[in-house]
Amino acid sequence: MPAIRPGHEFLNRHEVQAAGIHRDRMKGISSIAGFPAEAIVLSGGYEDDWDAGGTILYTGEGGNSQGTQVADQTLTGGNLALHRSFEQQTPVRVIRQIRPAKARSSWYYEYAGLYSVARCSYERGRSGFMIWRFLLEQLPEQVLPAPAAFQVQEPAAVYRPAPRITTSVNRLVRDTSLMLRVKRLYDFHCQVCLERLANHARPYAEAAHLQPLGAPHHGPDTLDNLLCLCPNHHVLLDMGTWSLDDQFNLQGLPGALQVHPDHRLKVEWARYHRRHIYQAP
Repeated sequence: MPAIRPGHEFLNRHEVQAAGIHRDRMKGISSIAGFPAEAIVLSGGYEDDWDAGGTILYTGEGGNSQGTQVADQTLTGGNLALHRSFEQQTPVRVIRQIRPAKARSSWYYEYAGLYSVARCSYERGRSGFMIWRFLLEQLPEQVLPAPAAFQVQEPAAVYRPAPRITTSVNRLVRDTSLMLRVKRLYDFHCQVCLERLANHARPYAEAAHLQPLGAPHHGPDTLDNLLCLCPNHHVLLDMGTWSLDDQFNLQGLPGALQVHPDHRLKVEWARYHRRHIYQAP
């Protein structure tokens, strides 16, 4: 919105809508069916929201009653639109409700700028119900190019080493022997497309968990929860583009999953992926 810069203030949602920043006067997520989300409003209406300015944990829509979560959310409506924003990496406009420590009549709205959806997850919220949660990160303010008559030559670039900092992290400890075992079982061929990536030195494949190990899924690191996949089909599995039925047939993709006789997948992990991660078309 070239005429609206970050920091622009609006008296109410009617003004926000009239400016074209957000389509709806009530909903938090603005979108058109079948497309990524355009904008969100942060109004403090969800108990699991967290706003640190440049970084936001935004709770999806649905299952909320007066600020408390009372039911599970689904990947539909605005939640599906925000998920598309993550998949397609399209920016989202963010509007905040500003609440000074005075009467409610002094509340107003402020345009915060463009954010990207860096991550999305389906997890258990504070009240025990499943919620869709989206991590939004603020994008640098975009500067429109100057007219051709006023453009000047770009100065010579000065390259410096990237800065480095020391950090400590907690990470999952994965059983690398199991990961190697499932890859060798298929000779590094993808179980979906049968492709085998290799150079003159070594082949490459990825071990993918049907029920992911990390929060909020906490799946088991076992051979019956692992698949041998190419990078593309691994990413598509994690995004919920495809899954497996109870007979380990592909859902969401044509063809059939190749299963080695010595690879005994467990149906419960396929069911988990299908219920919690798969997005049926």
